[in-house]
Amino acid sequence: MTLWNAILIAALGCVALKLLGYLVPTSWMEGPRAARTADLLTVALLAALVGVQAVGAGQAIVVDARIPALLVAAVLLLLRAPFLVVVVAAAATAALLRLAGLMV
Repeated sequence: MTLWNAILIAALGCVALKLLGYLVPTSWMEGPRAARTADLLTVALLAALVGVQAVGAGQAIVVDARIPALLVAAVLLLLRAPFLVVVVAAAATAALLRLAGLMV
């Protein structure tokens, strides 16, 4: 199997999964349990993505300037800072730590 065959099979699988979503009865999705599950699933997937991107580099776990930047962002979010402020402060934290040579 070539790479293009694998990509084509994966793309067809994604389209088939999306089409199957249209076959789910509307009554199943209108309940409070389904809405709550969808909300929690979104948060869990986003948290997992942030965690993997914060400490992952290929197949290795790396502790670098991303960890303190993530902590700064978490503190600012707990303090209810505007999202743009959170992003700029986290980026500035990582940049300053790398500039100072404290963390690569």
